Amino acid sequence: MKVVVDLSRCEVYAQCVFASPTTFTLRGEEVLEYDPSPDDALRDEVVMAARACPVQAIKIGWAEEAPAVEEPTT
Repeated sequence: MKVVVDLSRCEVYAQCVFASPTTFTLRGEEVLEYDPSPDDALRDEVVMAARACPVQAIKIGWAEEAPAVEEPTT
């Protein structure tokens, strides 16, 4: 799982911190810090954190499986 926060959009409402304090933290009152690659065990709370963001600044990406390699035909 990959997490990206658009910090130019973030208004530091900190709803993500309440939903997933392991992934999102506040430094002082105005700086959001986050783990861009949280453990998959935190998936549900990270999804809740993204949904809780009033300005939708949090995006979550999922690692895709590597495509199967086909044998070349001759």
